[in-house]
Amino acid sequence: MTAVAVLAALAGSPGLAQAEQPYASGLSSAVDDNPLPPGWRIDGEGGTRELVWRAPEAVPMGDARVEFRTGDRLLGVPKPARDGRTFRLAVGEARPEQLTGLHVTAAGRRLDAAADDTHGSGSRVARTPAKAPANGVDPGRPGSYRTVTGQYDLAPVRLPGYAAPVEMTAEVVAPKGVTGSRPLALFLHGRHGTCYKPGSEDDVTGDWPCADGYKPIPSHLGYLRDQRLLASQGYVTVSISANGINAQDWEAEDAGAQARSSLVRQHLARWADWTAHRSSAPAVVRKAAKADLSRVLLVGHSRGGEGVNRAAMDSLYPPPAAEDGYRGPVRWKVRGTVLIGPTIFGQNPVADVPSVTLLPGCDGDVSDLQGEDFVDGTRGISRGTALHSAVYMVGANHNYFNSEWTPGEAVAPARDDFGTDPEQPDPVCTPGAAPRLTAAQQHKAGATYIAAAARLFLAGDDRVRPLLDGSGKRAPSADPARVLTHAVGGRRSGGFLPDGGAKVTGARLCSAIDPDPAVACLDPKTPGSSPHFASWETEQETGRSAVDLKWSAPGRAARIAPAEPLSLRGSQKLALRVFVPPNTTGTKFDVSVTDSANRRATLGSIRADGLPGSANTASYWAQELRVPLSAATRAGLDLKRVKSLELTPRSRSGRAWLMDAWGWAPGTSAVKAAALPRVDVGRTIVKEGDSGNRTYRIPVEISGHGSGQVRVYVLDPDNGRAENRLVTVRPGSKAIDVPVEVKGDTDYGDDVEHDIAVKAVRGAVVGKHRGGLTVENDDPEPVVTLSPVADRVTEGETLTWRLSVDAPAAVDLWEPVRVLPVTEGAELSTKDVDPQWLQDWSGDVPDPERPLSDANLWVWLNIPSGSTGVDFVVPTVRDQVAEPAESTRLALTDRNAEPLPGRPVLTGTVRDTLGARGTARQATTRPAHMVR
Repeated sequence: MTAVAVLAALAGSPGLAQAEQPYASGLSSAVDDNPLPPGWRIDGEGGTRELVWRAPEAVPMGDARVEFRTGDRLLGVPKPARDGRTFRLAVGEARPEQLTGLHVTAAGRRLDAAADDTHGSGSRVARTPAKAPANGVDPGRPGSYRTVTGQYDLAPVRLPGYAAPVEMTAEVVAPKGVTGSRPLALFLHGRHGTCYKPGSEDDVTGDWPCADGYKPIPSHLGYLRDQRLLASQGYVTVSISANGINAQDWEAEDAGAQARSSLVRQHLARWADWTAHRSSAPAVVRKAAKADLSRVLLVGHSRGGEGVNRAAMDSLYPPPAAEDGYRGPVRWKVRGTVLIGPTIFGQNPVADVPSVTLLPGCDGDVSDLQGEDFVDGTRGISRGTALHSAVYMVGANHNYFNSEWTPGEAVAPARDDFGTDPEQPDPVCTPGAAPRLTAAQQHKAGATYIAAAARLFLAGDDRVRPLLDGSGKRAPSADPARVLTHAVGGRRSGGFLPDGGAKVTGARLCSAIDPDPAVACLDPKTPGSSPHFASWETEQETGRSAVDLKWSAPGRAARIAPAEPLSLRGSQKLALRVFVPPNTTGTKFDVSVTDSANRRATLGSIRADGLPGSANTASYWAQELRVPLSAATRAGLDLKRVKSLELTPRSRSGRAWLMDAWGWAPGTSAVKAAALPRVDVGRTIVKEGDSGNRTYRIPVEISGHGSGQVRVYVLDPDNGRAENRLVTVRPGSKAIDVPVEVKGDTDYGDDVEHDIAVKAVRGAVVGKHRGGLTVENDDPEPVVTLSPVADRVTEGETLTWRLSVDAPAAVDLWEPVRVLPVTEGAELSTKDVDPQWLQDWSGDVPDPERPLSDANLWVWLNIPSGSTGVDFVVPTVRDQVAEPAESTRLALTDRNAEPLPGRPVLTGTVRDTLGARGTARQATTRPAHMVR
């Protein structure tokens, strides 16, 4: 099958027989022609090939997406097995030799190897940032409202694509005895284990519903302290359970974002009903203050963050009906979101809904801090009036924002997601390290900043804005946590952005995502990572840039000139988002601007100190640094036409990255969502057919209003590389037209996915960002047989069997065979075969001598595409021992190493060369365990 929408397939030559080992051995084949590293295998059931990785220990169920990668390229998202250790990914038509540089990541963190700190991130001491001045208003202080607490449990709902119904369970904490209506804050937890066995230390499952003897993990109860604080301040709060989604979202192409949105809006619809008809509400809702659905704050943790972002989007721009689990009217208004250590796999934030994103500096789950895109990804998309704040909390991990994910507080087994290595303690995040927060400190700080967002977005109290917008103020209630913030939007104007045709001199315009270290902003070998450069669906992206400054002497200016002069009129200061390497101090710059008449003014100096960081943290994070524009005014610059920005290093040497710079003014802007087109990519599944060519088109729905621009990436199904183009979209149009030509054949092959990924550029929103055309193989799997070629040989000769298929396939086939114990007579031993062969095929050694069937000889034979068979050989060695004939048995097996029923088990026999002539050794009998 071929596709005109993608690049040409990689060419490959047939390979030799290759071996993989059973899970118990923990080893991979060592033969030179097998590129798969230890822990990996190519498996298959019914002929469908899968790439399989088995972790040395269970990978806890979390929010970050487990991904298989080859080099910088995303191969795909594997399906987890129930054991928590085995992960499987259909590999399509990729050949083993194309799977080089295999590794497993979750949010950029290697799961199959320790973080590389060979470049010495620990050479500098991690210093905790200094305490910032206190803000005039502290939102972490409890209010005076009396509260009521209770639960409701409604009939479960069915969501598209989810086999099991999803619960409608929630915990309410609200003011009571209050006249009038109060704003509503809804909490959605992230992806966690769903069921636990009471009394067990680690018996947690991802099932739904829970099996007998197990109880649901009450993740939705983990925000009670946050809810109580907000309720005491006059907000109605509800925290909803999503175990039914967590148990099933591994099958969803969007990792559950649309389902979580549907669940959130199902609850909001119930609250709208209860507001209109109080008598129909659950008891706790009737006792609570009436909710004001025109003022709603959505709070989401981890995948819950991506879920509430999608709910805010869907409330403004309706999703495709077939994908949606709520189809009623929108009777609420989302005024803002709080996103705690969130995922954003689609990198599709809602630009016109204000947001606060909490980034935990010691996050061991969503460790790349990809939630930064809820800030960076909104730039230039819409009107820019909504404030988008990032709150970096030094020393906080992922789980401790939820008390039901916190050891010592949770009813179910819980853990510190960051993890510790006693032999190599992390200088920043190991419990007890100076920057690391305790669970109580972290949860208190988190509650304070959630309350700050509620007070700004729902109550309109601008006095808390300096806690969120990069103004450098602190909330004493969050002490001793060190919290840094930056923001875009709000009352910012202008915008020196590296993208959009900016010209850079004296520095390097770099790309956030590029496999070439000379182009990428941050070399992949750099210890640690940057939240600004979190990866997406492609190994190379267009339109995500920064300015990389590197100098060995002070005085050489870096100059950024936008394509057109920009206006800073009405701004008080210039706000720059700059980061320097972690654990560095004292990096200084002079900041200057020039107008269109070439009048230049130096505005002042800034100093940047690195965040505490290690090889395990994402500490290359930009701090907001401001200089007054008063010097430009005094110098007579025309601030309506500023043509360039200059940064002049004053430190002796160093490195820094500029993300952007904006004109800044105090205050909060009124936000009105723009009418925008929305893009959703669907998926069509077709059969390849037996003959002829047919052309299909990848389904894309464009809805909403107006026109905008998106970038479309067409992904090659064989090598993952992408071609991209900028597309103008309008509702109802076929602007995104990706044809795929499918050629029918009668050759057995793999299913092939022809995918595209879409990202908003300007004036548009993207819902389901990835989809495509899946072409299913409809040809029968070749019949595999195992037959003898040379099954009676003399020692020193080679036993040979032939693994054959009745028809050649269009793809490589991998079929397992296993050496079994003999049922009678003497068995061939580990010393009767070539030792190098034994090492190559089993990873084992001859000593101590034992039956060959005890040597982990379960191997996977590769029949190359176009071939009808491959030989499996066992080279024997000649010895000087007189002994009877010895045998070994060989069988085709299933993926669990069990012999296939109804298939013959073949025997190979090796005759002695000495016969009755005697022996050079005294021993003339086999050990008892060698004879059956």
